[in-house]
Formats: sequence, structure tokens, C-alpha cells
Amino acid sequence: MRVVCVYRDKQDYTRSVEEWIENLRRQTGREIETMDPDKNPSFCETYDIVEYPTILALGNDGSIRAIWSGRNLPLMNDVLYYMI
Repeated sequence: MRVVCVYRDKQDYTRSVEEWIENLRRQTGREIETMDPDKNPSFCETYDIVEYPTILALGNDGSIRAIWSGRNLPLMNDVLYYMI
């Protein structure tokens, strides 16, 4: 599975997202893929992402298994489930 965090740099939520990603890495040893929506708009159009930050868990076939949007970031265990 693939887990992607889509967010813009230099926004008021950027620091909290980057801290969440770093905490996930430190606590689990796993990396989460990050993406700037301005650099890859086709990805956002494909998955209808209009709110940032958004975390997507994608199956091997590209289907959405889980999605979290908005400033309230999910629990790390919820995301880790899709990374195993």
C-alpha cells in the first residue's frame, strides 16, 4: 500500500503536518510520502483532493482505502495500519 500526505509548504498548518510526519518516522521507523498539490495537480484531480492537508491510503491498484482531510490529523496508529 501507498500512503501519501498532500499539503502545501508555507501555510499556517505546515508546521503541524511536518511535526506529525517526523513523529511518525521517529516512533515507527516508517516514512510517509509527501506531495505538493501545486507540483502534481493531476494526482489531486484524480483523487478529488480539494482540502489540505490530506492523507491518502491507496491500495496497490490505486484505489482509496482511507482518506483524512483537514487540519485535524489522524492518529498515527490509524495511518500505520495501512503502511504495514
